[in-house]
Amino acid sequence: MPYLLSSDLPTEPAGLRFRALIERGGILRLPGSHNGMAALQAKAAGFEALYLSGAAMTASMGLPDLGIITVDEVSFFIKQVARASGLPVLVDGDTGYGEALNVMHMVRAFEEAGAGAVHLEDQLLPKKCGHLNDKKLASAHDMAAKVNAAAKARRNLYIVARTDAAASEGMDGAVARAKMYMEAGADAIFPEALNTAEMFREFASRMPGVPLLANMTEFGKTPFFTAAEFEAMGYRMVIWPVSSLRVANKAQEKLYATIAADGSTKAMVPEMQTRAELYATIGLADYEALDASIVATIVPEPV
Repeated sequence: MPYLLSSDLPTEPAGLRFRALIERGGILRLPGSHNGMAALQAKAAGFEALYLSGAAMTASMGLPDLGIITVDEVSFFIKQVARASGLPVLVDGDTGYGEALNVMHMVRAFEEAGAGAVHLEDQLLPKKCGHLNDKKLASAHDMAAKVNAAAKARRNLYIVARTDAAASEGMDGAVARAKMYMEAGADAIFPEALNTAEMFREFASRMPGVPLLANMTEFGKTPFFTAAEFEAMGYRMVIWPVSSLRVANKAQEKLYATIAADGSTKAMVPEMQTRAELYATIGLADYEALDASIVATIVPEPV
């Protein structure tokens, strides 16, 4: 049904719906969806919640993931994904776009855009992808202040605190930070760039009862694990942050190379979403029916 007049639009806030998915148990699978079309396709595949990656947003804009984009630009992506799917979305909030007051502004803006959850990280700007080297960390105290600010500003938003400390401060440092962030008001912890099953298990064993998020990105430091394997290691959420964008980008690269070589798209037609498939995915017939059902405005004749 079109989002403009859907009878099954969720009435409960996205943050409460996201929290309920975590609290029911098991592991919540959160595929990255970098735009509204990806969100519709993920929903059609049966996913109950989605992830919006900072790396995917910036790359789709032709920019590196260095904390360049703004709250308003991210809110535009959130509106697309949340509106198209109706699902609760976990959003990458980078470092919070500034200090405590900026974090509070971000939380309110993301909630108003339709986000169900956000994660904040303890890097300094210019921040880097979590699987790159030489990341610079904020002090644990400063990060805890940001988490506390987010908790004070939110209405229902689910707050995940990410720590990149394992690479430079070891497991002890990462766990100490995670405990401080939970005390500051986080709902869950995201230990970034763990690189062995043993590390994932140790972190989980040292944070009993805390919902944990795992990042299953390709071409990074984490070996491939399935959602079931992460669940067995003690994790409640798993993201595949940039996978949809990577697949789309590779397909586009092939398309442009084909046009350049052949002067035609004919060879690529078998790999294309058809017109009928596109219209079915975006609900064109529903929109047309909705448009036809609206009574035209009648302008009274002058007396």
